[in-house]
Amino acid sequence: MRRLIRRGEAQKAGEVAAAAAATVAMPMAEPDPVAAAFFDVDNTMMRGASIYHFARGLASRGLFTSKDLFRFALGQVVFRVRGDENPEHIAEARETALAFVAGSRVEEIIRLGEEIYDEEMADRIWAGTRALAQAHLDAGQRVWLVTATPVELARVIAQRLGLTGALGTVAETRDGVYTGRLVGDLLHGPAKAEAVRALARREGLDLSRCSAYSDSANDLPLLSLVGHATAINPDSELRDHAREHDWEIKDFRTGRKATMIGLPIAAGAGAVAGGIAAAIALRRHYRSG
Repeated sequence: MRRLIRRGEAQKAGEVAAAAAATVAMPMAEPDPVAAAFFDVDNTMMRGASIYHFARGLASRGLFTSKDLFRFALGQVVFRVRGDENPEHIAEARETALAFVAGSRVEEIIRLGEEIYDEEMADRIWAGTRALAQAHLDAGQRVWLVTATPVELARVIAQRLGLTGALGTVAETRDGVYTGRLVGDLLHGPAKAEAVRALARREGLDLSRCSAYSDSANDLPLLSLVGHATAINPDSELRDHAREHDWEIKDFRTGRKATMIGLPIAAGAGAVAGGIAAAIALRRHYRSG
């Protein structure tokens, strides 16, 4: 019964994410309307966790302390170790995500996201992954980010990279302010596959002609959904699965970088753990304002 409930929640989260997906940019090449590529963000498109870099940007503005940032990083360690489909862990992550945006104005989150992307994230994009995305655009295919990161931040990243758009976790808003509730659930694990499935129905995509890229075994439902799956900077479980199924493997890490990127503070699941620090920062910001 619990598994059925989680499946239903994942489907709802996916449908919500697909409904909220908006086109940011379209490829200039002759369009290939039934094929698309889907990229995870954290450790796949970008070194580390996007929400962690966002939190660092907030810290650099004095919106919270180094102690808060350390607590946030520790939270990522915990989720990386325990971040499976255990309902208790997902519920805990959901509460964190709610705290992240409660009481904040959407326009302020977007503005901060744009500034912090330019300051903290732009130089952390994997050139190899970016080239893969560009190859799909050059072939006339749409390219979407698929991430547990809040959709507003995911859209900023997609826009800066010139991609088609983004699927991300959707938070409820009222009069331009986040209510502190999610619409659906976190876009994590199976929910990513449900989002892509729903988007494919809406956009008329042939999933057998689509591609997906990720670093994490948590995204196996997404990778298994498309005709062409590639493991990028994979964790050990995903690497083993990719080898077993003859999926392409690309690792853009070398030497010490490969070791450091594997640390939990750069976890792909960081989007859900990061809400603690960001919530502290934003609450302090708006109180002081």
